[in-house]
Amino acid sequence: MVQYEELRLHLEELEPGIRDLKEALGISLLLPELEKLEKQSADPNFWDDMQASQKVLQRISAIKNKIAIHENLCREYDDAHTLIELADEEEDLSLLDEAKEAVAKVENELETQKLATLLSGEYDQNNAILTFHAGAGGTEAQDWAMMLYRMYTRWAERHGFKYKILDYLDGEEAGIKSASILVEGENAYGYLKCEVGVHRLVRVSPFDASGRRHTSFASLEVMPEISDDIDIEIRDEDLKVDTYRSSGAGGQKVNKTESAVRITHIPTGIVVSCQVERSQHQNRAVCMTMLKSKLIEIKEREHLERIEDIKGVQKEIAWGSQIRSYVFMPYTLVKDHRTGFESGNIGAVMDGDLDGFINAYLKAQSVGQLGENIE
Repeated sequence: MVQYEELRLHLEELEPGIRDLKEALGISLLLPELEKLEKQSADPNFWDDMQASQKVLQRISAIKNKIAIHENLCREYDDAHTLIELADEEEDLSLLDEAKEAVAKVENELETQKLATLLSGEYDQNNAILTFHAGAGGTEAQDWAMMLYRMYTRWAERHGFKYKILDYLDGEEAGIKSASILVEGENAYGYLKCEVGVHRLVRVSPFDASGRRHTSFASLEVMPEISDDIDIEIRDEDLKVDTYRSSGAGGQKVNKTESAVRITHIPTGIVVSCQVERSQHQNRAVCMTMLKSKLIEIKEREHLERIEDIKGVQKEIAWGSQIRSYVFMPYTLVKDHRTGFESGNIGAVMDGDLDGFINAYLKAQSVGQLGENIE
């Protein structure tokens, strides 16, 4: 039947891309590496060095995951091909919609995996530290910061990533003033680094009895989590360390003592804080990791040769500096001002459906079309 023949030809056009993807992922090199690492993990002395063993296990998991994703794509291709052939033989048009969905699934997954191969930056494979800040506007902006926090945690859950609260400061009436979370998963930073910037909300405020439309702003910082073996010189005299009592959602599970830590890096003005660990020492260690990560992120973004050259520059969280707008009223639309990508399904976006925006950014970046056209 002509419908199935056209669908089969379209599916087979994807096969070279699947073969190219296998080469781009380096599957043939990953298999012997996996075998070698699994032999190491079976050694009786493997756990003598706990830190080294954890790195080996993480690498094994990453390799297995990469291989499994490609194998699953190949399996979906074969299943779609088989479905089309059987339906064509039976001349059963009732299976046409199912066959179309199977082909579309293969096509979308192939595109997603192609984009993943673009994540070749030095820290793209790392975990990501996300920090949310409410802009000016009091309760309205703090509620918007909380909505963004929820959106990104939902995105993490959709992708099977884990997240951990590092710091959390409640708003005065609703929402949050600021919060930091660690998103754990392969390529978390590579995917999320494009989300850094100011996010703008337009809606009828639930906090305005007159039902007027309000515009609110909140910002998101994204940093790669930096491992301890990366050496960055941070002098003690450049740090201002404050301790305070834990509070808010991040502090409900810890002792209400002076265990929370806030560190200010004096040369750059960078401020990091943590309140979720049980001791001041643990919170300080997390803060130092966050500070290192922030310094590395700025260095990478500004292409600076020395950490000492970094100057902390924070754009105002207000009109004119936003990367994306979320409009709830008078129409529903989410638009990225850098790529032009937009979605009218604002409910899905707020539930973490961000892949379209992230993929559009990666595509534009790969062909060198991404400019500074912030609207």
